[in-house]
Amino acid sequence: MNRLFAAIALALIAPASLPAQVKKPAPPQSLRLYVFDCGSIKGLDPAIFGFRKEQLATTDFAVTCYLIAHPKGTLMWDVGVIPDSAFQPDGAPVTQRVSTATKPLKRQMAAIGYTPADIDYLALSHYHSDHTANANDFAGATWLVQQPERDAMFAGKPAGIMEVATFAALKNSKTTILHGEDYDVFGDGTVVLKSAPGHTPGHQVLFLKLAKTGPLLLAGDLYHYAEERFTDKVPTFEFNKQQSLASRAKIEAFLKQTGAQLWIEHDYLLHAKLKKAPEYYE
Repeated sequence: MNRLFAAIALALIAPASLPAQVKKPAPPQSLRLYVFDCGSIKGLDPAIFGFRKEQLATTDFAVTCYLIAHPKGTLMWDVGVIPDSAFQPDGAPVTQRVSTATKPLKRQMAAIGYTPADIDYLALSHYHSDHTANANDFAGATWLVQQPERDAMFAGKPAGIMEVATFAALKNSKTTILHGEDYDVFGDGTVVLKSAPGHTPGHQVLFLKLAKTGPLLLAGDLYHYAEERFTDKVPTFEFNKQQSLASRAKIEAFLKQTGAQLWIEHDYLLHAKLKKAPEYYE
């Protein structure tokens, strides 16, 4: 009886804010893609991207993070604009300058049974701070990065739109350095990193071959708005415009060849339509 009273008392005083413990999923039979809501960016001047407001369906950006679960392991792709450490215990939304996040990334991962320690690989599309906020949490994973990108990330003088503190721990991570070649993460052609430099020195995109959804390409910041596609418009802060246009041409040819969908990661209207974790694409 005393044990029963003790159990009831413990349940009454346990913090309500803690997520329920979810058993880590077994490796899936086939590739899965989980989409996480990692916030939004509002109040941007469309002129920075070569547009007038009336030319765009919306000037707002979505911020999206992704977990790829493969029978042989896991990969995180892009990790948000606001670090989980900025959230208070009450879980209220956090706004930093033009960015707002309503859900911590790790809490969304925990809801499907994963922690950063369960992630085998980390890959970032690029070093801009709206993609790196929680990178340090994944320093125990193997980091997949293009050589020019890593060089820029740890150069003496940080580049624009970069928050070194958010990814500093990656400097000592186990790292696979890429030199522009395609990188087949799990060796079966279903998860492939492709170099697409220009937005940053080592910008990359991620190709997925999903059994039911079909081929899909997560485009990083190859484009920002749907209206930007098939134009020569690039942001004013682009690292190298000509490289970007060449990368776009290469990726568009690849999309045509494979029949893959293109997901523009900042596309606010697309993001609103996507299934979010705990649902997934397969």
